[in-house]
Amino acid sequence: MRAADTITFALNSLGSNRVRTLLMLLAMSIGVAAVVLLTGIGNGARLYIVDQFASLGTNLVIVIPGRAETASNTPATLVGETPRDLTLGDARALERGDAVRRLTPINIGEMNIAWRGRERQVPLVGSTAPILEIHHLKMDRGFFLPEEDMEIARPVCVIGAKVYRELFGQENALGEVVRIGGFRCRVIGILGSEGRSLGLDTEELVIVPVAFAQMLLDTEGLFRILIEARDLESIDRLKTHITATIAKRHYGEDDVTIITQDSVLATFDKILGVLTLTVAAIAGISLVVAGILIMNVMLMAVTQRTAEIGLCMALGAKRRQIMVMIVTEALLLAIIGGLLGLGLGFAGAWLAVQFYPALQTTPPAWAIAAALGTALGTGFLFALLPARRASRLDPIQALARH
Repeated sequence: MRAADTITFALNSLGSNRVRTLLMLLAMSIGVAAVVLLTGIGNGARLYIVDQFASLGTNLVIVIPGRAETASNTPATLVGETPRDLTLGDARALERGDAVRRLTPINIGEMNIAWRGRERQVPLVGSTAPILEIHHLKMDRGFFLPEEDMEIARPVCVIGAKVYRELFGQENALGEVVRIGGFRCRVIGILGSEGRSLGLDTEELVIVPVAFAQMLLDTEGLFRILIEARDLESIDRLKTHITATIAKRHYGEDDVTIITQDSVLATFDKILGVLTLTVAAIAGISLVVAGILIMNVMLMAVTQRTAEIGLCMALGAKRRQIMVMIVTEALLLAIIGGLLGLGLGFAGAWLAVQFYPALQTTPPAWAIAAALGTALGTGFLFALLPARRASRLDPIQALARH
């Protein structure tokens, strides 16, 4: 029997019982679609986090007040305190390291901003001029914070696009004086960036000099210090400089946590990679269930087609050819169901992007190959038992339907 005859025989068999065929195709396609869609969502989450960290800049080192590994054992943690605050003096001392390319201190809070009777609450970020380059922010118009000593509390601000629209509408905001927390502040620029930075929507940000932010928020401590190393090779040297400088200024206490961008990204990437594999494995179980369904249905089909199989054997078909016929039918089901599942999976990924544009749910190539491979593998394996049973039928008894 030629290969074309075998495929034609299998297609005719599938077409003779359309309800049975549709049920098996549905089971197989749902399994493949689940693998494709879930791995696509997992991969999209990983890419989203990578993109968010990339927006922070490259070769970035973050200095956080308090030791992460010991904070949970101290009573100060219970009331939200750290052993010692980071200060502008600490930031100035750290800036003198030869491995430092850029440095910016950060303060974050929430304040009310008002102009001519219009008022709204905004996230307030206190920083310095280098944050523009470190966070890859862009200006729409005007100027960013001036390049000057970080301890100068100049009452100027740069506002996000949404803040500009809600307060000023179509009017020119540059040079206008707004009130932030009761203090007068002149608008010198409008951000053109979109997305998120420091976990905040850049269109809603108000950025002021860090010393002015400390006055507004009534604090001397810093939320973070962001340091950009000169290159990747300088990061270890920079960490040593940070540790030594802080210990010297904090009376021998190494009471800060140093986080590198690459280490955080690698941790998230590993976690999301494991989660993606896990959900893919869970979705793959449905393919095994579909394979069991194929086996049961094929066993029933062998019983129903006993006479047909007996006729083929009486005409000279060998046991191996009978097995190939049954397995080919199962593989055709797996291939068609797999292709339908790919279509459903990509359609679901497309719908997910329409609802969540920031999440690019593109399934990885290995997931597509694994889904189709598993579909074909289960179709083949679970068809062996029905094929073996069909090949062992006695031609005379099969023709008599015994």
